[in-house]
Amino acid sequence: MYVIVLRTSATKELRKLPSPIRQQIIILIDSLASDPRPHGVKKMAGVEAWRIRFGDYRVIFSIQDTRLLIEIIKIGNRRDVYR
Repeated sequence: MYVIVLRTSATKELRKLPSPIRQQIIILIDSLASDPRPHGVKKMAGVEAWRIRFGDYRVIFSIQDTRLLIEIIKIGNRRDVYR
């Protein structure tokens, strides 16, 4: 099992989301602990990060396999999250 850590900025972004979407994204993030690279996860070009999508929302995260750690970097709408 991987340990999931959210950056402070990602926590703030998560709190700003509408409640039903927030709950679904929390479930999605929790599922990464057992499978950090599920179907639909893509490696981002140019950075050491991965992204998973939920509707119009994206979760950007890094995976450290040697430490069994997943760090959630950014959460947000697809139009804003890559900036």
